[in-house]
Amino acid sequence: MDKHNFGYFFHEGISNMFSHGFMSFAAIGITVACLLIMGTFTLVAVNADAQLQELERENEIMAYVDDTYTSEQARALQKKLEAVPGVTSATFISREQATEEFIKKYPEDEVFQNLDPKILEDRYTIRITDLKQISKVAAQVREVEGVSDVRAHEEIAGGFITIRNIATVICVALILILFVVSVFIISNTIRLTTFDRREEIAIMRMVGATNGFIRWPFVYEGFLMGLMGAAIAFFLQWLLYNAVSHGVASNDTLQLIQVIPFQELWGVVAGTFAASGIVIGVGGSLSAIRKFLHV
Repeated sequence: MDKHNFGYFFHEGISNMFSHGFMSFAAIGITVACLLIMGTFTLVAVNADAQLQELERENEIMAYVDDTYTSEQARALQKKLEAVPGVTSATFISREQATEEFIKKYPEDEVFQNLDPKILEDRYTIRITDLKQISKVAAQVREVEGVSDVRAHEEIAGGFITIRNIATVICVALILILFVVSVFIISNTIRLTTFDRREEIAIMRMVGATNGFIRWPFVYEGFLMGLMGAAIAFFLQWLLYNAVSHGVASNDTLQLIQVIPFQELWGVVAGTFAASGIVIGVGGSLSAIRKFLHV
């Protein structure tokens, strides 16, 4: 393909796109909607997964030692706790250490400044390998002789797992549905163009024009509509994501949720949107022109 043909095909693609303004606008709009919805649920799933990984690194099960145990007996529980399936490590914290931590954590609270270590219990902070198994591991830790109580943030972990799974399922379903709808809309838009130009296409075929020469302007049209839809969707996604991030950061009740900055994701989002938009646009074009090339 030489430069002359490239310029001709590009010009024809733009002309075709504007010849049916409303349908082209509808095709671009549905592509934007497809990518925006797909991107939103994908980003929710990505953030939920990142939050889960952070919880797996930081979330700990707190196991309290029976207060009748001496310090030596309490320390001897470490090997038993680390032998529990799913436990990565068990770190002993004495009453005195727990008291110091309370004092450092609440320096302005007089109650903790005069705290008597004897009213606290020796304890272990236990890290686990898989956050999904937190309930199972916590139950097994409770069965260890010498453990009086176990505290685990099972609800928080379960909530993030549920959010991630729901977002993933919805994302996959919407991608499939909206992808088909987008290809259908773009295909119909380009089919209108080819129908209006059916006589021109017939003449071109009679004078010996190849299928590729006839097809390329429509491929460019679909390519441009898909790329334009991807660009619009990307900037809308950027605005929406930043708005949600700001809302989460400014809400005191959502301080536990850490949203990944869009600056760390924009490259992947832009690339995915561009690739998806081009596939949708070119796929719709090829689907529309195929019928006319086989007449």
